[in-house]
Amino acid sequence: MEWKSYGRRRVYTSPYVEVWLDDVDIPGIGRIDHHVITMPKPSVTSVVTDAQGRFLLLYRHRFITGRWGWEVPAGWAEPGEDPAAAIAREVEEETGWRPGRVEPLVEYDALAGISTMHFRSLHVTGCTQIGDPEDRSESTRVEWIEEADVVKLLTKGEVSDGPSLAALSYYLGPHRLAGRR
Repeated sequence: MEWKSYGRRRVYTSPYVEVWLDDVDIPGIGRIDHHVITMPKPSVTSVVTDAQGRFLLLYRHRFITGRWGWEVPAGWAEPGEDPAAAIAREVEEETGWRPGRVEPLVEYDALAGISTMHFRSLHVTGCTQIGDPEDRSESTRVEWIEEADVVKLLTKGEVSDGPSLAALSYYLGPHRLAGRR
């Protein structure tokens, strides 16, 4: 079943998010106003690993949910910016580690029923520490964590950020099962 669109009206806009009302006809339901959230900038996330099999994670507080948790380095690409260059910049700013190699990992639509938010997750390796994180607002701490401990964090709900959960789970699951490292 495919929805038919009869137009769109902007409700709110900022440099970070836009909210629209789409006039749509849903088969079997009829015509409704459907909220759509668009993101003006592409989102990028990373799974950063080292030669010892550890993962580089950030521990931070998210004020909207009121939760502390572990996250992967992530951010926005500027319009037209290469996702690999964007995540390399974000990893360096947020962690103080400069990426050596950046490769595509997985892409997904985070909220496909209501948003255009599209994530590109990349695998980052070969990092060199260049100093402290530039952006101190991103985390309370940055740590290299053993794989077994990352799995424990995931199963204990200590990685609750959706993009981090998706990137780490994909890396530890399908990526590994496909024989990639």
